[in-house]
Amino acid sequence: MLSRLRRSDRKSGAQRAPGQPNSLFGEILDWLLAPLLFLWPISIIVTHNVADNIANQPYDRALADSARALARLVAVEDGKVVVHFPAPPRALFRADQDDTVYYQVADQGGETITGDREIPWVAPPATVLGEEIRYRDEVIHGEEVRVAYQYLRAWPEPASPLILVQVAETRNKRSDLASRVVTGVLLPQFAIIPLAVVLVWVGLTRGIAPLNRLQSLIRRRRPTDLSPIVPASVPEEVRPLIIAFNDMMARLEENLQAQQRFIADAAHQMRTPLTGLRMQTELALHESDPEQLRSSLARIADSTERAGHLINQLLSLARAEASFEKLYAVEAVDVEAMVREVGQELFPRALAKGIDLGVESSGQGMIVEGNAVLLREMVKNLMDNAIKYTPRGGSVTARTRHAGAPIFEVEDTGEGIPEADRERVFERFYRVLGSGADGSGLGLPIVREIAELHRATVSLSPNPGGQGTVAQVVFPRSQMQIPPPVHGDFFPL
Repeated sequence: MLSRLRRSDRKSGAQRAPGQPNSLFGEILDWLLAPLLFLWPISIIVTHNVADNIANQPYDRALADSARALARLVAVEDGKVVVHFPAPPRALFRADQDDTVYYQVADQGGETITGDREIPWVAPPATVLGEEIRYRDEVIHGEEVRVAYQYLRAWPEPASPLILVQVAETRNKRSDLASRVVTGVLLPQFAIIPLAVVLVWVGLTRGIAPLNRLQSLIRRRRPTDLSPIVPASVPEEVRPLIIAFNDMMARLEENLQAQQRFIADAAHQMRTPLTGLRMQTELALHESDPEQLRSSLARIADSTERAGHLINQLLSLARAEASFEKLYAVEAVDVEAMVREVGQELFPRALAKGIDLGVESSGQGMIVEGNAVLLREMVKNLMDNAIKYTPRGGSVTARTRHAGAPIFEVEDTGEGIPEADRERVFERFYRVLGSGADGSGLGLPIVREIAELHRATVSLSPNPGGQGTVAQVVFPRSQMQIPPPVHGDFFPL
């Protein structure tokens, strides 16, 4: 049996859409290496900041010791602040060959008592804690310096004036130590990053090896081998793809089997009318009586019409069994308008047979989502079948209506179908020959095939008004749409 109708947003063809990756290997490699290369300069900046903090700690402690030592040399004598150096200050604070050291002792007003005036004075905080060392960065003579400073009381009273003690040092040793730390960290990275690229490449190559083996397995298959691939034999990430691939192969095998059935049915069914046509032609060639010859020609014409009708039905069946999702678009179809068009097309045939053909609609419109080509084939087969098996002088009415769901039905006043045969007439070629009504051929099987493609149901029931049959197609309720009202048409004879 055919697969269910799919929505039209399925994409056909293997053309790659813009923006899609061309290589899975390259895509993964890009997403692994691009962040690594992006994070590398960030790591350099972070490493440099960390190295600065590491370099500041020991030198800040040494600078703080110098500030405390200078503070111990400060004394107040006769109300004046004095500093007693046990050795020349240059020997105490300027003995470093890499950095320049500045010192200063200043009063609360910012006047330098002793030391270097280049160190900027800084206002004291609101609360001064005893022997608390503070740090700040300054610039002296165009060079960055690190300053350690402390506030002292001139005498123990809380209201006594403050004395500022400062020791400043240039940052040469600190910068040199930070540079050595950064160099020691970054140099191994120059070797690690290329090695990481190689390892990522090797890891990806080994990681996609199962895909290569799967590709080789599929390539080695024979063209007629549509058997499914065992999902357990592939990586877990690829299993949904393999399951979808197996589903596609199953649908392809189903389509191929449908084609084979079609060819077998066509070969078998065409043999009978063609054989009968040949026999009637041979009989006509041996006839000398004009009346008999006319009768033979009429039978030949009738047989030709039946053969043409059978061929059209076979072609319709082939179209219904094809993978129409690829060949025909799925769209919103106005079934009422389609029924009117088919009614106008079949009106001359009904008129020639003396059948009253009518088309009725609810006036509300009926839009269903499906394939216009196949839906038209379904409508035409139902109406054509009713006209074919309705005797002269009868009537055929095609109508669309809503009863909780979209419904299309064809009512005729023909001979009717016995209850035991109402299901069997949907079988292909059931009662084609050997009965008075001559069977339904392929008309009703085609109708059921197309209805099932659109998730609709088909049923046959006796005509409630008397003799005849009502063929009814009920579409899913979810497909019903109500367009602006459309008035029905009628084709009286």
